[in-house]
Amino acid sequence: MRVAAVDLGTNSTRLLVADVEDGHVREIERRLAITRLGEDVDSRRKLLPTAIARVRNVLADYRRAAEGHGAERTLTLATSAVRDAENGEAFLGEIEWSYGFATRLLSGEEEAAMTFRGVSAGREVADGTLVVDVGGGSTELVLGGPDGVSWRASLDIGCVRLTERFLAGDPPSADELAACRGAVRALLAERVPENVRPSAAIGVAGTVTTLATLHGGLPEEDPERLHGHRVPAAWIEEELARLASATVEELRARPGIHPDRAPVMVAGAVVVADVLGHFGLGELEVSEQDILHAGALAAAELPAPDEDGVPPGAYTCC
Repeated sequence: MRVAAVDLGTNSTRLLVADVEDGHVREIERRLAITRLGEDVDSRRKLLPTAIARVRNVLADYRRAAEGHGAERTLTLATSAVRDAENGEAFLGEIEWSYGFATRLLSGEEEAAMTFRGVSAGREVADGTLVVDVGGGSTELVLGGPDGVSWRASLDIGCVRLTERFLAGDPPSADELAACRGAVRALLAERVPENVRPSAAIGVAGTVTTLATLHGGLPEEDPERLHGHRVPAAWIEEELARLASATVEELRARPGIHPDRAPVMVAGAVVVADVLGHFGLGELEVSEQDILHAGALAAAELPAPDEDGVPPGAYTCC
């Protein structure tokens, strides 16, 4: 079955069109746009009209792409920014009305479980593997293996949230960086049980793939080359120092970094470095399979859409 999945992230909005068969996901097209839906959500607890407009413009294009590829179902997954915002559920209702997409608002633990499902789709994850998903508003940590998930947590240490809370300078000051790292380490110490001791780590999402792109010396992200790439923890610490010493404009101009991701790269690298440090892990394997692939699997499980009762004027976005 051909389906589409949309990930409404705090920093980016992504699309995957794929064929799903027997638990396997075959990509047809993947798109990403930096939309900053979670702009100021941490402080205001609301989705801003300008942020909503940015996302709606992208969703119009995504709907056309899904229809053009003949997707039979489209599922939109909403995560940290939407669940933290007072108007988040109303926004999802607008998406269903305007675009005809099914929507699902995930709790933090559901997001973690979906991420693991996406990473493990079509492959066996070794026992004792920690999956690390660094998002804009939250970071999901999932410990699992061939038998599934044994522990999971969603922590409010996403790259957008941390940047807004701690990293005001351009570049951030040493005190700002120390405060950011201290907050991440304190939350890890508070939320991670002592018996959670992974032996390996797999990382997903934009911060991780950008770090892998830089480590591989690539001019831009290449999913085929980055999937399975391993990045040493020691190198990530060194790269964090380089990122933190540069201005946003310098990071925007650096090959391998998406210009719109530059403002939150330092905070994202902090999370990756300190998660690996907390668990004493020496490297991070990169997976280009993530929550979008789980979304495709979930979309294939949806019932056939019933458009008999669609109200006049619905789905006229594009």
